[in-house]
Amino acid sequence: MEKVPIGIIGGSGLYQMAGLSHQEELKIETPFGDPSDSLTVGLLEGKRVAFLARHGRGHRILPSELNFRANIYAMKKLGVERILSASAVGSLKEEHRPLDIMIPDQFFDRTRGRVSTFFGDGLVVHVSFAHPVCGSLGNTIVEAGHQIGVPVKKGGTYLCMEGPAFSTVAESNVYRSWGMDIIGMTNLQEAKLAREAEICYATIALVTDYDCWHPGHDAVTVDQVIAVLNQNSENAQKLIRQSVRLLGDRSCKCGSALQSAILTDRTQVPEATKQKLKLLIEKYIP
Repeated sequence: MEKVPIGIIGGSGLYQMAGLSHQEELKIETPFGDPSDSLTVGLLEGKRVAFLARHGRGHRILPSELNFRANIYAMKKLGVERILSASAVGSLKEEHRPLDIMIPDQFFDRTRGRVSTFFGDGLVVHVSFAHPVCGSLGNTIVEAGHQIGVPVKKGGTYLCMEGPAFSTVAESNVYRSWGMDIIGMTNLQEAKLAREAEICYATIALVTDYDCWHPGHDAVTVDQVIAVLNQNSENAQKLIRQSVRLLGDRSCKCGSALQSAILTDRTQVPEATKQKLKLLIEKYIP
């Protein structure tokens, strides 16, 4: 099958990609189980793209139920080198208003017990994650917004909470005191696994509401969140399409993230683990 270099993960409210032609539905098998849904492969702005609805079509999967490993591995199996991940978020600062679009450059983990690595079973790997977002990909998305007149804010910290309930007011105020910018439930694990898979990753964060710290948003409902998402969906899809149009060859370090991250003696890696992870490690452990 022809390589698919660009992946798009759609979050709440973004269950399909407008403008995707020559579509083909693919059910991808992985060593980690099934992805959230079949992947839709097609042409977007003349480039081969794979689209995945993060929570499944019909929004059937809780954030804590997501098979993040299968989702990212399926992208890798198709040959994806870059992932643009659209995600609904709440705002923890007055300056980040509903309908804003942000490209955060940091993550802070408040999840509990989620699996966020492909490795283990006799293979120890510690990837560098100081800068969890591909700066080059983030810059491309910001430039795309500038070109089409869609304002995009670059930078800020995405706090990843467990969910599925929204924050308490006490939690929200603590996160604000820590200097966090936005809050969501999914993107940290995606970013970690994309780094391990040597895939560039960036979040397109769609601000739906002020988190419950804000007096006017202390009882936000799903209906309100979806209403704002629907308003922002057209801009988000325009931004993704223009970003895809601008993407050229990779020149960042994401494609060699494992080069100095493997700690285990190559001769001691169990054969079963080598076979299971061959797609990820064959450059380094034949």
